Amino acid sequence: MQVSVENVGKLGRKLTVRIPATRLEDTVRNRVQEMGRNARIKGFRPGKVPTKVIEQRFGAQIRGEALSELIGSTFQEAVNTEKLRPAMQPSIATSGRPEEGQIEYVATFDVMPEIGPIDVSGLEIVRQTSVVADADIDSMIETLRMQRRTWNPVDRAAINGDMVLFEFSAQAADFRYPETGTDRVGTIVGSDALFKDLEDRLLGHVVDDAFEADLDFPADFRIEGLAGKSARASFKIVRVQEPVLPDLDAAFLATFGVVDGGLEQFREDVRANLERELSAALASRLKASAVEKLIDAHAELEIPPSLVDSEARELARQAQGDKAGQKESISHEPYMASARRRVAGGMLLAEIARQNEIRIDMRRVSEALSAIASTYEEPQQVVELYSKDAQMMSGLQSRVLEDQVIDWIAQNAKVSEKKLSFSEVMRPVA
Repeated sequence: MQVSVENVGKLGRKLTVRIPATRLEDTVRNRVQEMGRNARIKGFRPGKVPTKVIEQRFGAQIRGEALSELIGSTFQEAVNTEKLRPAMQPSIATSGRPEEGQIEYVATFDVMPEIGPIDVSGLEIVRQTSVVADADIDSMIETLRMQRRTWNPVDRAAINGDMVLFEFSAQAADFRYPETGTDRVGTIVGSDALFKDLEDRLLGHVVDDAFEADLDFPADFRIEGLAGKSARASFKIVRVQEPVLPDLDAAFLATFGVVDGGLEQFREDVRANLERELSAALASRLKASAVEKLIDAHAELEIPPSLVDSEARELARQAQGDKAGQKESISHEPYMASARRRVAGGMLLAEIARQNEIRIDMRRVSEALSAIASTYEEPQQVVELYSKDAQMMSGLQSRVLEDQVIDWIAQNAKVSEKKLSFSEVMRPVA
C-alpha cells in the first residue's frame, strides 16, 4: 500500500492511497465462490450455482461492497501510519477501476488540532446552589391541580382565569377574517394564548354580549392577514366558564400512583421529583458556566470546518423541526457561530478527559439511566431500550463522561457559589 498526504489549509488533509488490485480481486473472487456455495437460485441445486451466474446477478454488488470495505480498512491503516486524527468521516473519490495494477482513491478530511496541555486552574466559575422549599412543593401541587381542573359555566361577567368561548371576526384594510361569517374561538383569559390586548377585551362581558374593538395584532399572530396589522374586531360572547380545582383527596392522589400514605406521601413524591429536576438544572448551569469560560480561554483554538458545518446543519434541522409548517428549508449559515462554540466546547472537554485519563464511570451511567427511566410509567422498558440500542447507550455514556469532566474542572478551577431560589434556577436562561 502506498500513501501520500497533502495539507489543504491548516486542518484539511488530502490522503492518496494506492492498493494492489489483487487485494480487491482476491476478495471478490472469494465472495463469489462463497455465495455460489450458499446461494439458493431457482433452477440450480443448493451449492451448485455456477460462478458465472453469481457474477452476472451479484457481481456489481459484491465488487461494490468489497471495494467499500477495502477502502475503510486501508484508510484506517493509513491514518494510523501517518498519525492523523480525522475529525469526521472522509469524502472518498475513486473510479474503483484498476490502473497499472493498482486501485487508487483520494480521501479528503479535516484533522483534529493539536490543543496542547489545558490548565483550568485560572478559570473563574460560578456554581449555583439551591434547595427545594415547602413553598415550592405547595406551588407544584397547585400546578398539578390546575392541570386537572374542570370548567363550570357561570352567568357572571368574565374575569381573569375564566375560559371564554366567543364568535370573532376582524377587518384589516382590505383583508377580512374569516372571509364570511365568524370564527368560534376559545381562550383562557389572562393566559396570553391569543394575545393580551385581545383577551383583555373579553373581561367584564357576559354571555350574549356583542361588541367591537380596535386591535393591533402582533407580528407573529397565527392568521397571516392580521399579523402586524391594525383591525376592527367584532366579538360575541358564547360561553363563560370558571375553573374548578380538584380536592386533594384519595381520588386525586391515586391519579399520581399514591394509594398509601396520603397527602404526606404525595408531598414526599413531589419533593423527590422537584429535587431531581433541580439537580439536573444546577448541573446544566454549572456545565454551561464551565464550558463558556473554557471556550473563552481558548479563543484561538483551530476548529475543523467540517465539524462546525455539520453541527450548524444539525441546529438548522432542529429549528426546521420546531417550525413544521415552514415550506422552505432553513439555511444553516445563521447557526455557524453557535455551532463553532458547541464544537469547541466538545473538543476541549474531550481533550481534558484524554489528558487527565478520565474514564467513564459505569456506576454513574447506571444512575443516569435510572434517573431517565424513573420519569416513565414503565422504567424497566426504558432501561431495556437503552441496553439494546448501542447508539442511545453511547450517547448516554458521552453525556456522563462530559459530566465527569465538568466535575473535574470544578474541583480544579476557582469556583464561587451563588445561592438561588428554586424558581430562579428553573426559570429558562435568556
